[in-house]
Amino acid sequence: MSNLAYRDQALAFRLDGHHLARPLPSGSLLEAAGACAVQNSPPGSAELALHARVGDLAPAGIQRALEEDKTLLQLWSIPPHYFPTQDAPVFTTGLLPEDEEGWLFVVQGFTNILKQVEMSATEAVELAAAALHEALDGRVLTKREMGAELGKRLPKKLRPWMEPDEFSNFGAVLVRPIGLQGLFCLAPREGNEASFVRTDQWLGRPPPTMEPPQAQAELVRRYLRCYGPSTAAHFAEWAGIAPHQAEHAWQRLADDLVEVSFAGQQTWLHRDDLPRFNAPSAATGIRLLPPHEPYLHQRDRETLLPDKALQRQVWRTSGNPGVVLANGEIVAVWRPQKKGKRLLLTVTPFTRLSRPVQGEIAAVAEGLAPYRGCASAEVTLAKD
Repeated sequence: MSNLAYRDQALAFRLDGHHLARPLPSGSLLEAAGACAVQNSPPGSAELALHARVGDLAPAGIQRALEEDKTLLQLWSIPPHYFPTQDAPVFTTGLLPEDEEGWLFVVQGFTNILKQVEMSATEAVELAAAALHEALDGRVLTKREMGAELGKRLPKKLRPWMEPDEFSNFGAVLVRPIGLQGLFCLAPREGNEASFVRTDQWLGRPPPTMEPPQAQAELVRRYLRCYGPSTAAHFAEWAGIAPHQAEHAWQRLADDLVEVSFAGQQTWLHRDDLPRFNAPSAATGIRLLPPHEPYLHQRDRETLLPDKALQRQVWRTSGNPGVVLANGEIVAVWRPQKKGKRLLLTVTPFTRLSRPVQGEIAAVAEGLAPYRGCASAEVTLAKD
């Protein structure tokens, strides 16, 4: 099989794993969110990603799942992610380091501070977790308030790197691994500032648990379902964990992995995915995917978008655009602007878009309007 055919096969498999080949039926919100979690940064992008996957999904349905039914959680692991409450251990316990080397990887960039105060990364995280558990007891705190409370409760030798009334960079680094423990989650926003609450108190019960080996294996399983064929190294990059930790988790499924030669590399699939990989469903229709959408987190970007100049338009240092998928291929990027009750989308094509495709983009854009508090949408094609 040619490299081009393998590329088409892999992308069709991944689109299907992400539920982007065709929309899921109404009521499939948790199935869509549980595929591999959905990033919500910038705020609101998770809702657009879920809308692209589930037919007839309205903003109220997502809000109800988050705030009333609480079947959907938003945890802050920098950046925030949505996933089903029942799957919390997969995306928390499954990512937790098991040794000092793993914790040092999570707090990298601030290890010199820990050396100065003669404190291990493991101890620093444990102290910060105990401090936040106490600070959030019976309270909802904004990001700024949480940073201030954390500074008050940490040992004095760490306070020079904490801000008295702000959320310092060092505080953020310590809070990320606590987020991975599932200790706290995001509550409804207060104005423009994120708010946090203890997960057990938000749910009214302890969050679901899972033994680490099981959680690690399930996380790898979901990764391969969405991003296979792949490698342990790419899994480490996607998960943001230390390479040795990723390799350890990868080996949890070693007996179930099948080697696949892809793009001249040694890669793997889960054996249960082979039938779907060998005969993937073809993607049809238009999808307007938001910035930092899970499908765009593929580590082998050249597979998703071979043209390096186009890659630079999609994955920027800051201010990423959304992308337009047409029958599974990225054909354009888009940027939104709100003007009164109208959502204005500027679409920059990578190739000539036919009239029918332009019309379908405009129709899909109408579905995004309610997610931005708008009554209608208008699409403009950017000119070269």
